[in-house]
Amino acid sequence: MLSSTTRLTRRLLAVGASLALTVGLAGAAPATAAGDDGSQPLPGYTITNPPLAPLVVGGAPTTVRQGVHRHAGYIVEVPAAWNGELVMWAHGYRGQTTVLSPEAPGFGLRQRLLGQGYAWASSSYTTNGFDIRSGVVSTRELADLFASTVERPKRTYVAGVSMGGYVIGRSLEQYPGYYDGALPMCGVLGDHELLDFFLDYNLVAQALGGVRAYPTPTDYLSNAVPRIQVALGLAGLTPTGPDTTNERGKQLREITVNRSGGPRPGAEAAFAVWKDFLFAISTTDGGDSPAQRPGQLATNLLTRYSPNGPVDVNATVQRVPPENFRQRFSPVLTEVPRIAGRPTAPVLGLHGLGDLFVPFSMEQAYARDAARHGRSRLVVQRAVRATQHCEFTPAEAGAAWDDLVSWVRTGVRPAGDAVTDPKAVAAPDFGCRFSDRAAYDAGVGTRRLYAKCP
Repeated sequence: MLSSTTRLTRRLLAVGASLALTVGLAGAAPATAAGDDGSQPLPGYTITNPPLAPLVVGGAPTTVRQGVHRHAGYIVEVPAAWNGELVMWAHGYRGQTTVLSPEAPGFGLRQRLLGQGYAWASSSYTTNGFDIRSGVVSTRELADLFASTVERPKRTYVAGVSMGGYVIGRSLEQYPGYYDGALPMCGVLGDHELLDFFLDYNLVAQALGGVRAYPTPTDYLSNAVPRIQVALGLAGLTPTGPDTTNERGKQLREITVNRSGGPRPGAEAAFAVWKDFLFAISTTDGGDSPAQRPGQLATNLLTRYSPNGPVDVNATVQRVPPENFRQRFSPVLTEVPRIAGRPTAPVLGLHGLGDLFVPFSMEQAYARDAARHGRSRLVVQRAVRATQHCEFTPAEAGAAWDDLVSWVRTGVRPAGDAVTDPKAVAAPDFGCRFSDRAAYDAGVGTRRLYAKCP
């Protein structure tokens, strides 16, 4: 009689072989029409999914299967000694390109998962852009494919980064009880508040700089933004250089700090790192749908900015209602949906303190939403002293994963940071507990923008 491992391997190889031609064709030329069986990408998209070499785990190679399912490319990898559990990987934002591609888990997690006996699977989603609905649906459909063609897993986890965190947050609510645990890293867990933050930065900068430029004109970055930067003393500002800002520039920085999570270690240096990028991401062109132009959901109608001096920003800032009011407040799964804060499984979040692409305030928003719905017991959040987007080390991501698994299996909630306590967040050592000290000692990335942890 064949062993369960042998049967599993043969099943994977048989299904994978039948799909190999489909993968090659999908990556070779644009699709002209969506196939009825979903074996081709949607019109206008192509799929690139080059062969992923198996890893050797415990002396045996893994089984890798790649293909196209319901218009999305995918990768599935199963170790020879599979423990019967599955991890779905949700990738981040890919811009407005028309090339779809699944990816392996990052931050050393692919090797870690396989070494611990987990299978993993990753979808390209059916579209790019800021299309959360596509990510939510494609990830679930791939998990269902795994269950029907390999074996129904005993547990299914979901992990991912950035926009993938948005996919995770909504997936837990869209399919309650389907996932057993979640690891969103640098995730957009505050849903539309991210778009509000980008709008805030530009409208406040315009008000302080005396340059009204919203909706952003075609020459915004080449004309309006340089004038704002000069007016506020931002042009020569660097993370490690002298403070070139004037009083109004300092007010913009303080407002940005407060809107991105409040006073916290490394916040001023983070502002200098991200100040130019936050202008560039504000442009309002890109297409008509929310996935192509998510800024149409942003608003600052009710936002109160602090500090409100030396300029009375709350009285002078341009107020903008959401252009797409219906989708902003719709409870259904739209392209850019709401996350209510009702997780149905343990969630362990990891976030950089100085990240202003997806700011630390996203964790605070999710924590408040979960508390409002009585779900705080299902949420643990950890701060990392880093400033670039998704700047985690394998040690940080690996520890978070191990603690999530232990939580799911034992029911014992792991330690986290008090992300909604302003006094705790502002403490000089905030973020030290879960940051990789070896990365600081080695001067990795932006770690030295923070003081050494005691």
